[in-house]
Amino acid sequence: MIVMKNVYKKYPNGVVASNGIHVEISKGEFVYVVGPSGAGKSTFIKMMYREEVPTSGLIFINGTELSKIRSKDIPYFRRQIGVVFQDFKLLPKLTVYENVAYALEVIEEAPSVIRQKVTDVLKLVGLTNKMRMFPNELSGGEQQRVSIARSIVNSPKLVIADEPTGNLDPETSWEIMKIFERINAQGTTIVMATHNREIVDTQKHRVIQIEGGLITRDEYEGEYRNEI
Repeated sequence: MIVMKNVYKKYPNGVVASNGIHVEISKGEFVYVVGPSGAGKSTFIKMMYREEVPTSGLIFINGTELSKIRSKDIPYFRRQIGVVFQDFKLLPKLTVYENVAYALEVIEEAPSVIRQKVTDVLKLVGLTNKMRMFPNELSGGEQQRVSIARSIVNSPKLVIADEPTGNLDPETSWEIMKIFERINAQGTTIVMATHNREIVDTQKHRVIQIEGGLITRDEYEGEYRNEI
């Protein structure tokens, strides 16, 4: 699903956020990306959906080499990927239903298809009874559920999550993680950057640790570890 070959990323201020990363992530995997602040985790994540472009090296997502995607085609590429952010990024003037449906409207899905897909995905995240509410009427956990629903309504093969539980209390964080587990169980690849030690140590998956722009550890059923 994901292949990075010799990927370097140097920012104009001289900071090297990726220093020759090579990694492969298979279809259906659930991968935690861990490491200290400023280690290069966000850059690693953002390069996967071409928010950031590597200085050199190759990145393939589901067989597509990202450097060969024309700028005008980037929105189409991103529709194949679900992205979940720490701060939700919901449209405040749209209802829960409308926020999720918007992802389908922009690709001109038929109204009947939109109704079915949105209804199904809101059921999956447990928000069927909140679909007519607005974001400011929801708790933080509910807003994150909407964000997840929006990210998967297109049935992407890959979901990228950047600190999805960072703004949530522990109980809500576990509820959100159960949703990610269900999504992964359906065959979707998940790559999640997180600082949540308890989640990583309890819900065992592959752990990739990044420090100084390098992958310093890559373990299956790994742990967060105290040195981070």
